[in-house]
Amino acid sequence: MEKDTIRMLYLIILRLMYRLRLKRLKPDQKCLSPSWRFCLPLTATLFVIWSYTALAQDVSNSGFNEVKSLLDTLWVVFTSFLVFFMNAGFGMLETGFCRQKNAVNILSKNLIVFALATIAYSVSGFALMFSDGGYFNPVLGTKGFLFNGLENDYNGIFNSLDWANVPLNAKFFFQLAFAGTAATIVSGAVAERIKFLAFFIFSILLVAISYPITGHWVWGGGWLQTKIGFYDFAGSTVVHSVGGWAALIGAILLGPRLGKYRDGQSYALPGHNLSMSTLGCLILWLGWFGFNPGSTMAAEPMAITHIILTTNMAAATGAIAAMLTSWWYFGKPDLSMIVNGILAGLVAITAPCAFVSLGSSVVIGLIAGTIVVFSVELFDRWKIDDPVGAISVHLVCGIWGTLAVGLFSEGSGSLYLDGPDKGLFFGGGFNQISAQLYGIVAIGMFTAAFSLVAWSTIKVILGSIRVEPEKELRGLDLSEHALRAYSDFVLQQDGELSGTDRFQQ
Repeated sequence: MEKDTIRMLYLIILRLMYRLRLKRLKPDQKCLSPSWRFCLPLTATLFVIWSYTALAQDVSNSGFNEVKSLLDTLWVVFTSFLVFFMNAGFGMLETGFCRQKNAVNILSKNLIVFALATIAYSVSGFALMFSDGGYFNPVLGTKGFLFNGLENDYNGIFNSLDWANVPLNAKFFFQLAFAGTAATIVSGAVAERIKFLAFFIFSILLVAISYPITGHWVWGGGWLQTKIGFYDFAGSTVVHSVGGWAALIGAILLGPRLGKYRDGQSYALPGHNLSMSTLGCLILWLGWFGFNPGSTMAAEPMAITHIILTTNMAAATGAIAAMLTSWWYFGKPDLSMIVNGILAGLVAITAPCAFVSLGSSVVIGLIAGTIVVFSVELFDRWKIDDPVGAISVHLVCGIWGTLAVGLFSEGSGSLYLDGPDKGLFFGGGFNQISAQLYGIVAIGMFTAAFSLVAWSTIKVILGSIRVEPEKELRGLDLSEHALRAYSDFVLQQDGELSGTDRFQQ
């Protein structure tokens, strides 16, 4: 049937429905019976479905590739928006876990970081990560800087992304959202005592240089992917551990917050709004349904739905494991640990989500939710002050998730996507887990070394990466931004310290 004929019949049905039901009835007119009210919309719906099927069959015979490319592009763009929205989740999570006097500072960092990432990744990050590097290709890309070739890759600059059947613009935006996530991870671990400008500069360096180089090793056709056989489907190491290593070095160099450790004891500096943190966690949980399934970069129904289920299952079991562990260890179920347990499960499943079964994702999430509780406690004993638990969630559980590929992988092609060899627990021996360990160590050493040099250089330039003690006690909102997040609820005069801060001083 011709397209014009279908459209004409469809319009006739709509017109008939309008005349019979939707026009205003006069007082003496009887309304249509319930049967008519039900049958007319049902008939129209069935007709639309039939028409769509007829058109789709016609299109499939003439332009299947064009339709598939359109669907793939829509899927990638949609999931990019979900990953972008994770910035809101990180902002709310970190702000709630920190004290009221630093809320504006945390929100400012999480808001500006994606803007910084956009510029840094456009100028150099995307080129370093995905372009053809010629002789240097195993290590980094050497083409496509300063937006060259970004809109139309006519010269084949970004050949490592040819496997995705979507426009280069869509690929870029999806990867940009990932790059912004890596920088955001650092914000929470260095919160409440870092200079805003120091974080500003470090975020640019991380996204412009460090993150894309190690990303090239895995996703850009670099040596870890092609020579070692390292696999990280959506970024447990490429994104989360990289952010975690950078955060760890920053937290060590900054030192703990004032009042955190006194007389050899650790004192809690509780966050001011756990409602905000809980909502932030739920936003991140939602965003992960773009983070992991979107990494297919194709609208492949079986692969996407499988990844959604493994992702969700790991988050759920991570939450339960963290709740039970904190209940047993601390005597009460700790909400902050439940939040971090969810995130721990999500981070851990990010690398193996496409390569493991649903049953394996349960185990991965349970282990992640358990180790995050002990990891937070361990870093606290080492006097590495991490206000939101970012290092434990993203670094420790990122490492665990990357190792899980080598333990639980079902083997290439056994599920819905080609991937690594079978894991240790499925008869694959130690080959894959050895490759995973190699990649974890290589990326960790490079990122830690780069972060140490970057933080140290910024310290030399600015004189210090940490605010002065009196400014820290007063709060970064006033000292760094001259603003209060909750001006109507603060009783103290500017510069007056609360009871807790007087004790710290």
